[in-house]
Amino acid sequence: MCGIVGHVGPLNSTSPAGAPGSGRSLEVLLDGLSRLEYRGYDSAGIALVRPEGGERLTTVKAAGKLDNLRADLDAAAPAPATAGIGHTRWATHGGPTTENAHPHRAGSLAVVHNGIIENFRPLRAEVEAAGRALLSATDTEVVAHLLDLDFTARLADAGQEHGGVDAQRAAALLVESMRAVTARLEGTFALLAVTELAPGTIVAARRSSPLVIGLGEGENFLGSDVAAFVAFTSRAAEVDDDQVLAVTADAVTVWDAAGNVVTPRQWEVSWDASAAVKGGYETFMDKEIHDQPTAVADTLLGRVNDRGELVLDEMRIDPSVLRSIDKIIVVACGTAAYAGHVAKYAIEHWCRIPVEIELAHEFRYRDPIVSEKTLTVAISQSGETMDTIQAIRHAREQGSRALAIVNTYGSTIAREADAVLYTHAGPEVAVASTKAFLAQITACYLLGLYLAQLRGNKWPDEVAEYLDNLEKMPAKLERLLTEQEGSIRELGAQLADQTSFLFLGRHVGFPVALEGALKLKELAYVHAEGFAAGELKHGPIALVEDGLPVFVIVPTPRRPVLHDKVISNIQEVRARGARTIVIAEEGDEAVTPFADTVIRIPAAPTLMWPLLTVVPLQIFAAALAKAKGLDVDQPRNLAKSVTVE
Repeated sequence: MCGIVGHVGPLNSTSPAGAPGSGRSLEVLLDGLSRLEYRGYDSAGIALVRPEGGERLTTVKAAGKLDNLRADLDAAAPAPATAGIGHTRWATHGGPTTENAHPHRAGSLAVVHNGIIENFRPLRAEVEAAGRALLSATDTEVVAHLLDLDFTARLADAGQEHGGVDAQRAAALLVESMRAVTARLEGTFALLAVTELAPGTIVAARRSSPLVIGLGEGENFLGSDVAAFVAFTSRAAEVDDDQVLAVTADAVTVWDAAGNVVTPRQWEVSWDASAAVKGGYETFMDKEIHDQPTAVADTLLGRVNDRGELVLDEMRIDPSVLRSIDKIIVVACGTAAYAGHVAKYAIEHWCRIPVEIELAHEFRYRDPIVSEKTLTVAISQSGETMDTIQAIRHAREQGSRALAIVNTYGSTIAREADAVLYTHAGPEVAVASTKAFLAQITACYLLGLYLAQLRGNKWPDEVAEYLDNLEKMPAKLERLLTEQEGSIRELGAQLADQTSFLFLGRHVGFPVALEGALKLKELAYVHAEGFAAGELKHGPIALVEDGLPVFVIVPTPRRPVLHDKVISNIQEVRARGARTIVIAEEGDEAVTPFADTVIRIPAAPTLMWPLLTVVPLQIFAAALAKAKGLDVDQPRNLAKSVTVE
């Protein structure tokens, strides 16, 4: 997830050194970018604007960490600037190279961008047809050139010539260009643009990508997070979707989509800079739980082409090969393996292809049956999980094609696979996975629908309906978090002294039960087991005793046979003294007589149920661990990426 920071100070270059805004844009940008490092990134860059002098617009960018950018700046220190924009990039379009790093230059402009422009391909063709040479593989550079083409035309119409342009008029024209260009963009964006023709202004726009204003004294700020400027001001203002704004040292003007000037809502940031790296949350895990609606939405972005067909990121497998596969093997570990379990239910239902789930560290040691008609799907957040790397290498040696579902551009698994489907969850700092899990499940759904489309198992309108249901999930996740988080956290604190828990589920509820138990083991260091609910009477029911907390994931009542079976399982454990904690759909009153606690979930199709039902289990595990005084972000003995077998 990229980071953005912007700063504008007074144009008076003779202001005393150290005064707010007196040529300190570089300082502000580097501080802000360092505070946004928690987001993860693979390149960084800045653009600085000076009100006078020869080269008034300077861009410096570098692949890798901020230290690389700092080294380049130290080697050739730019002159003090009173305005600037900065960016840390998480590669999506194009690899993590200096050429693909932001800001991108076009004419007199420099632009930084968070988000994904879904229609950038036809726009790129338009820009190239206009005679522009593009230097990167990014969608952002396309936007920069579109802005410059429009801006240049408006300057000409206004009789403004380069070198003699009125800065205030140029700023107004850039606002008009930003409004015109963003109206053509499909996807998400937070865009910041500066021009040497209006050196005291940043023009910005937002749609479904975070952007916030920082209000200072004699200077103003922009950021993808208040962390970008909280060291300099605690006053913030929000930016709504499809708003355009112009920021100067002494004013912030915001226009809505209709072109009307509006007053943004302001608030006082209640936490200091030391907490900013967590985005204001107590822990990274808290933040990442709340990131999940965005992670799901971002993973769905840009997946449909102009013909309404699903497309994946890097598909280097011929369609004829995918049509001929007769088996899919998912190789993964831990939480990623549970995402694979969910994939099994969805892909087998949609595509009628058998799916096997293999723990990657067991796969190559058991002489698996793999052929050229097998598709091996490797799931890994980091893309560097050594067990999974070895598994796909073994599968490919046996003739299988490999498809990677990873969160990290250019990782080993992504490079070695024949195809890649990237999750766009952004960086996940907490060791125990939350948002990566939901993004992986979402990517698995996309893979299943892609195969169903390719193989003719589903009609286009059926695929479109499934995608429509998926696109509704982020809003349902938001509502779930808003309505249920407080009571779930209270439950976690109440049960902090318990030493054992059971989790039960059927169908897609089974892998959710496994994941819920794993989260509790990872974070709270207590015994927790997940079972298929029907397996209960075949042994595990012996563990049930008076007061034992048992979580039960109940299917929707719209699946009556499945639903009634799970109700029977709740009765079985309750009759033996268990404390039953039931996760059920809103309006499902059949569970009420048998539940000590009911956690209500918005209605959703059965196969998409895991995206919602796992969230209360994540919140509960984190709350219980906090109540025990444990480190939620860095549990003992665990690492974020397992790079040894």
